[in-house]
Parts: sequence; structure tokens; C-alpha cells
Amino acid sequence: MEKLARKQVQALTPYLSARRIGGSGDVWLNANESPFNNQYQIEASRLNRYSECQPEALINAYASYAGVTPSQVLTSRGADEGIELLIRAFCEPGEDAILYCPPTYGMYSISAETIGVERKLVPLTPQWQLDLDSIAQNLDNVKLVFVCSPNNPTGNLIKREDIVSLLEMTKDRAIVVMDEAYIDFCPEASTVDLLSEYPNLAILRTLSKAFALAGLRCGFTLANEELINVLLKVIAPYPVPIPVSDIAVQALSASGLARAAKQVTNITQSRTKLEQALAALPGVEVFPGYGNYLLVKFPDGDALFKAAWDAGIILRNSPIQDCVRISVGDETECSKTIEFITQQFTTVA
Repeated sequence: MEKLARKQVQALTPYLSARRIGGSGDVWLNANESPFNNQYQIEASRLNRYSECQPEALINAYASYAGVTPSQVLTSRGADEGIELLIRAFCEPGEDAILYCPPTYGMYSISAETIGVERKLVPLTPQWQLDLDSIAQNLDNVKLVFVCSPNNPTGNLIKREDIVSLLEMTKDRAIVVMDEAYIDFCPEASTVDLLSEYPNLAILRTLSKAFALAGLRCGFTLANEELINVLLKVIAPYPVPIPVSDIAVQALSASGLARAAKQVTNITQSRTKLEQALAALPGVEVFPGYGNYLLVKFPDGDALFKAAWDAGIILRNSPIQDCVRISVGDETECSKTIEFITQQFTTVA
């Protein structure tokens, strides 16, 4: 079977998601999930019928929440499918390329590689901002530029003026894809207002983080109608199951939005406590985070990650040397994590 697979697939190393990596413990802070397990009513009706390609109630609800028109919204199976749709719709395999700026989310690369589209890497600056000069020098054949803000795993925001410069630089040349998976924790930093000015802007969103619906697999692409219509040509006929749409509409109702806002406040407060406690430890650097996670640099990140893993505290190892990404859990999970890490430093001392 391996020999029958396409050459790109034979050479492909799959994205190691938190669940693929595994682990065994009672504190799971490795996947940037919400600690809140909200309950929804599910009606097992209409399941003998196919779902709508783009459920009207869901599209209208998210458009209202995001501050755009329904014609500017496409829903998909998580934001990950939005990444794949954009590459499939705009990139010719073997001819075109995507550009992204590591360290950042790994699925941009995996999706392009799977389809046979070239990947151009322009690393972020030491301050984890866009290297605009290097991007400008590497735009040949590039159709999509992926930018994550807040960036995963670093947690920082990309400067708005640099995003605008990138949009100007790529006008009539490439699409800038802003991955705003974590924007609900800092909505003031969204680029959604730029849609009216830049037809080459697409924005990825999700219900996985702030809405505590990672298991629902419901995401959105926001863009101008012309771009959305291109994506509608390549999306699956029935991408959003009926129960997914029903639950998502509940989450986007007035009561659902109020609950999400309250939970975001709770997570933000917990993030601050986690940041302050870890930053007080000797030799530990906590980078400012704007999502539901923190990137933390330890004197020996690999050793800390392994010790926590062995103790049943599952964190996320980082490609950045000695850095570990820690999702913000509930009060108990954060307290256990702080206590464990503090004990490690006490033991060493």
C-alpha cells in the first residue's frame, strides 16, 4: 500500500496532534482546549436527510457574531478544512506555493505537502514578528501567505501595521490568510474590519477554543463574496453534519455568547495567575500570551516536559529550544501544574 500511495504522501510525516501523541494523566494541557464542558440539546431528527452545504441558520449566526455579511462566511469541518480548501482552490500542484512563517501552526505545511504544493518558509524575526523584507523577496509563485495571530505556539500578536503592509505587498498577487483561531480571547486585534478594503484577505475562525467546542469540528472562513464563491466550488457537498450545525447555532445564540464571554474572562484570569506563578521561578521566562495558552522557557524544557508527562500532567513540547506550551486549564488543573513545576525547581535547588 505504501508503494501505491502518491509520492508526496509516501514522504509525508503526519502532523502530530495532541491526541496522536497520546499520554496518560488527569491534567491535559497540551491541545489548547477549553476546560469547560458545556451541555447542549441534540435532537436526533432529520438525520435521514443530508445536511445543507452551508446551513443558513449557522451562517447567519456566525456572520452576526463576526460583524460581516452572510455572503462573507463559509463554514467547514474546523478551521483545518478551511486551510485545505484555500490551498486546493488557489494553488496548482507543482506550480504554485504557499508561504508561512515558523514557528507557527504546522497544518499549513502539511496541507500543502499533501496536495503537492511548494512550501516557502520565512521565519519570524527574533521578536516573532513578520520579516516583511524577506517575505517580499520570496513571493514568486506564492498564492497564499499564512499568518497566525495570536500565533501558535508563541502566543504573541502580529503587529497590525505589518499585516496591512503585507496586504498591500500582495495585492493582485496573493491571498493573505489570517488564522484567528484564538482571536476570541483578544477580539480587538481582529483583522475583520480590513475585509472591506482588501479583497485578498481571508480569515480563519473556529468554535474549538473560546466556545469550548473542539470536538464539534466547526470552523469558518471569512472573506469577500468573490473569494467565498471560489471555495464553494471545491468544498464537499455536505460538509457540516446536522447535529454540528444545531449545536453551533445554540453556541452562537444570545445565551451561548454570554456564556462564552464569561468563560473567556475566566480563562484570561487563570492565564494571568499561571503566568505570574511561573515567571516567579528562577531561570523561567514566560512569554506574553493572548490566547488560551502560554509559551514558557525553562532551563531544560525537554526534561520538564518529560517529568510532567511521567507525573500525568500532559503539556505540549515545542520546536523552540527549551520551550513548553501550556494550555490554560481549569483552576484545579492550573494549580496542580503550578505546584508540580514549583516542586521541580525546589528539588533542583
